Amino acid sequence: MTTSPQETTHATTWDTARGTTGRRRKVRLAAVAGAVLAALAVWSVAEFGFGIDLRAPASGAQGSHDVAAANVIVASLVASLAGWALLAALERWTPRARRTWTAIAALALVASLAGPLSGSGITAGNRAWLAAMHVVVGAVLITVLSRTSANRERS
Repeated sequence: MTTSPQETTHATTWDTARGTTGRRRKVRLAAVAGAVLAALAVWSVAEFGFGIDLRAPASGAQGSHDVAAANVIVASLVASLAGWALLAALERWTPRARRTWTAIAALALVASLAGPLSGSGITAGNRAWLAAMHVVVGAVLITVLSRTSANRERS
């Protein structure tokens, strides 16, 4: 049985698109892992390299509390997966997903800095390390995820 040129073209296009999607998914997964590992690296340097007991600032009636490795992993993983999900949704709904996502991600990074920079009960050095974790996660995600976005924008 032979296939028509139209069927062959469709199959080739579909396979190519599927291959691109698979590669994109792997790169995005690597970005998530890289963001988590980058945050964990900053935490490790602060905790083990400089002997700083990282603490989250107090807010309201709750006092400051210890920032453990598990907290860093969960927070950076949740933020990374949320960023990926938003990018995927924007790619379905808008032709300017990359530009829109990058702007939202940058604003989210700036807004996330309110956590370590507000509250009370921790030192300025502690705030700097916490902010550094936010910045490295944002830097990895914004750099890598924006580059994986399908470019449907019109120039």
